[in-house]
Amino acid sequence: AVIGASRRPGSIGNIVMRNIREAGFEGPVLPVNPHHDSVAGVLAYPDVASLPIVPDLAVICTPAATVVEVVEQLAARGTRAVALLSAGVTAEDKERLRDAAQPHVMRLLGPNCVGVMVPRVGLNATFAHASAAPGKLGFASSSGALCTAVLDWAKASGIGMSSFVSLGDALDVDFGDTVDEMGNDPDTRAILLYIESVADARKFLTAARAASRNKPIVAIKSGRGDAGERAARSHTGALAGSDDVWDYALRRAGVLRVDTIGQLFDAVETLARAGDLAGDRLAVVTNGGGPGVMAADTLGTDGGRLAELAPETIAALDAFLPDAWSRADPVDVIGDATPERLARSVQVVAADPGVDAVLVLYAPSAVADPAEVARAVVQAAGDADVPVLTCWLGRDRAVVARRVFTEAGLPTYETPEDAVTAFRHLVRFRASQELLRETPPSIAGFRAEPEAARAVIRAALDAGRDWLDEPEVRAVLSAYGVPVVATRTARDAREAVACAEELGFPVALKVLSPDVLHKSDVGGVVLDLADADAVAEAAAAITRRVERLEPGARIEGFTVQEMAHRPRAHELIVGASVDPVFGPFLLFGQGGTAVELLDDRSVALPPLNVHLAREMASRTRVWRLLQGYRDRPAADLDEVALVLVRLSQLLVDLPEVVELDVNPLLADESGVLALDARLRVERAGRPGAERLAIRPYPRELEEDVVLEGGRLVRLRPIRPEDEPAHRELFRRLRPEDIRFRFGHLVREPPHSELARYTQIDYDREMAFIAVDGQQTLGVVRAVTDADNARADLSIVVRADLQGSGLGRALLDKMIAYARSRGTGALTGRVPAANDRMTELARSAGFAFTPSADGTVGELDARLELG
Repeated sequence: AVIGASRRPGSIGNIVMRNIREAGFEGPVLPVNPHHDSVAGVLAYPDVASLPIVPDLAVICTPAATVVEVVEQLAARGTRAVALLSAGVTAEDKERLRDAAQPHVMRLLGPNCVGVMVPRVGLNATFAHASAAPGKLGFASSSGALCTAVLDWAKASGIGMSSFVSLGDALDVDFGDTVDEMGNDPDTRAILLYIESVADARKFLTAARAASRNKPIVAIKSGRGDAGERAARSHTGALAGSDDVWDYALRRAGVLRVDTIGQLFDAVETLARAGDLAGDRLAVVTNGGGPGVMAADTLGTDGGRLAELAPETIAALDAFLPDAWSRADPVDVIGDATPERLARSVQVVAADPGVDAVLVLYAPSAVADPAEVARAVVQAAGDADVPVLTCWLGRDRAVVARRVFTEAGLPTYETPEDAVTAFRHLVRFRASQELLRETPPSIAGFRAEPEAARAVIRAALDAGRDWLDEPEVRAVLSAYGVPVVATRTARDAREAVACAEELGFPVALKVLSPDVLHKSDVGGVVLDLADADAVAEAAAAITRRVERLEPGARIEGFTVQEMAHRPRAHELIVGASVDPVFGPFLLFGQGGTAVELLDDRSVALPPLNVHLAREMASRTRVWRLLQGYRDRPAADLDEVALVLVRLSQLLVDLPEVVELDVNPLLADESGVLALDARLRVERAGRPGAERLAIRPYPRELEEDVVLEGGRLVRLRPIRPEDEPAHRELFRRLRPEDIRFRFGHLVREPPHSELARYTQIDYDREMAFIAVDGQQTLGVVRAVTDADNARADLSIVVRADLQGSGLGRALLDKMIAYARSRGTGALTGRVPAANDRMTELARSAGFAFTPSADGTVGELDARLELG
């Protein structure tokens, strides 16, 4: 139904009707307009109530003031999907739209959107100027203008789409819903996104992490220069803009971020055509030194690296290349190169074990036809075990060559810069996929004392303070196992002297004031005080400086610290702040008083494990220094990573924490030590885990159960480090157990599949395992749909424990969990021959419905809220 269909040329209602008709949609189209008997030759109806059938999709083109009433009428008729093209809908009307739609499970697209296309069924329910051709790319955008620009680009490039969605204001249907749908759509090969913002960060990341395991997601995120609206007074808040957090969030979800529409399509084609990439070392083979230098410059600017050719490779190239060839990467085979010379060079270079990909650059030459050279390179690339990318420079003579590469399935680009950018996209995509699949190492757990930290924070908030004083910050850090330097608090110079004598000289003296956050800026720090007189003089001098430079600042005393003599330690900063979209995030980088000038930092979203913490730190320049150099030994990198893990847990446990700086954090071969820190808090309205964009490990769901025979086992959510035990569980299954679980006999799952089973987001997917020591005895898993209406259930128990009551314990655990989160039903498919599972499910309240042929059955349990 098109509500507001119109005969008036140029009106939205007229364009939508024309697009629907011209796209070839074969279902009934129902124009609604009280002023016309027909629109575009189709019988029209005066209102929604008079429609002869209930429309599956309604497209509303009427003025904003009318949309609430129309949606209420459609909801009463039973319409389940509405595209709101109308602009100018008020905030109050948006709330009324939600209230009208939700009781009827009606989904709303928009308002202020261009509409939706599904080319494979001939649906173009938009007011765009063109239709998309059928294809394998799904596209969603929060910008209508970008929608039309992408349509133009795709049409000119001959690229088709499986679906095309303009989200507009995303009142209801948002990026999370769209990515989820496209991720499960077999007709969608890759997902393209243009993002300005997301309203539900956890929902979006959950959908993106699930979809990106199966197909590439490439996104443009606008607003790189936006530093956010965070009015932060900490180093962390000042250093990290919202774009840093967006960049990490997309990478953590396996999404490849690009900058332009051209890169959006180039990246998809690169990922589809280039094949698997093993590393980041690029070899360039070219018939011109200039293009090779341009490629190398672009690669170096973007942080990439050229491959180092092995002596054997250089010797093999020496055997047939002219004496003047470059003898290094880029491999310049000289401008008079024949097709055979270039192709043979590609073969030799691609066989070098130190090369992960080859870029072939060719400049037009009178010696050979570019198309013939292209065909020779295609043949050479077919024998290569690494991706081969191509770039034929020029216009007229390069067109045929590019067509040759396209038909052969080789990625091709117009400029060296485009080609290198595409290679770097491959590298980044590979890195993001590794983040999804990596199994973190097991570490000895640390025992945090969250109640001790909460008591300190409560006391400060009750006193009306949002910044904790230095002793309070150290108490909070100590509760989470972060090493801090020994510190005493003094009310005046006399007490400062006494504290220094207790600690032992030399000491550091710092001003204690709730109004002075960066003590060094006002001369509030004096180091290496050797005796009592020096301490007394320093206290007086600090007081004078603070009074002069920070008039009105309250001086409550001093902190006295023992001097940490670690001359070869690196100064780091670790911190935390809150992003307006993704919530709490962590920061790591080079610290000290010039931290903003050094601008060496990386960010990450909690929760972190050791692997994610090391990956976060590895994105900084100071991380390379921490590896050790010359006579400076490597720092204790495990301790550095553990500090980040501990602060990650602090953010999970303590929702009151909104800003945290530890600067400097000293790091050397002896470990780490926090010298100075500041922490800001505010009263929390919800638990810490709820404010995170990625749900942390739900420790509260762990419990012990006793099986028949008295065996005690623990039921808990699965963790990434359970992968080795999960592999062993698979090995302990009988062939019929494997067939019942997977539908057929499968070999031992590879690492990538086991990582998918053990690395879940604890939001849409939950898996409980039964463990006894280091053994995994069984697992129950449920994957919930986007609306939380149903969850697909699976369960498997080790062969020697079947009949012990473990299966029932796992099933009861999952039923209780699903009921607690409001899931409508648990469902599953079970082979009819699996009598044991069928009986177990029936005993737990599941209904069993056999298929028509009797080979399988559907299990279904409707859940009431607990």
